[in-house]
Amino acid sequence: MARRIAPARDDIPYLPKSRIEHEAAALLREYGDAHQPVMAPPVPIDEIVELQLQLVIEFKDMRGLFTFADVHGALWMKERIVGVDQGLDPTLHPNKTGRYHYTLAHEAGHWRLHKPYYIEDPNQGDLFGPGLGKPAYVCRSSETKKPVEWQADYFGACLLMPRELVLADWKAARGELDPVILDDLSTNQQRVLANELLRRGGMVMNQGNIDDALLEYFCRPFAERFAVSPIAMRIRLEELGLLLRKKPNTLF
Repeated sequence: MARRIAPARDDIPYLPKSRIEHEAAALLREYGDAHQPVMAPPVPIDEIVELQLQLVIEFKDMRGLFTFADVHGALWMKERIVGVDQGLDPTLHPNKTGRYHYTLAHEAGHWRLHKPYYIEDPNQGDLFGPGLGKPAYVCRSSETKKPVEWQADYFGACLLMPRELVLADWKAARGELDPVILDDLSTNQQRVLANELLRRGGMVMNQGNIDDALLEYFCRPFAERFAVSPIAMRIRLEELGLLLRKKPNTLF
């Protein structure tokens, strides 16, 4: 039987990106001080969640627990459990490794940023089995624009792809920190799109996802080194100004 959950909170205060990135960097630094500094990708997100945050990672049948099919993760704060959809288990589904890592980093963001705003309901009972009440946060792909989810998403990106590591990897790969512009990739467009159409199951490509496909194809080597998805790496590189969709306007 599907269980009920609380609606996403709307009273989470605004946090600027700089504050969220600072918190992600602080967690990474704390892990380094307590265990081993992270000097190169990938970021050991499993160890950060388990050793530094002292949370337990459990794979769960999210479709069986909830009334909707787009739940990737959930966080039980009292029980200190991070629930991850069993379909993201990287041992069984290696192609889901990036999504798995991002789910862990996202839940770490909830723990780090939103724990003070969680108030346990003492009457919630054992909705999800003995000793397991209602999760504090249930993370759905359809709710990414809600403030609480956007903040956790951005925290996850900053944690898995720290600014300093990304810049260093970019310079090592390209010899400079100059950005790549979408137009520079157009020479490979036909070959790339043929591969992407096959990989994406023949989806209809409009100009927006044609551009995304070209950028994500370029991002793949970086995504592999950071053990994240090409989509996540593309978004982070755009955020850092290393990937540009248009050539900047200049006076000369």
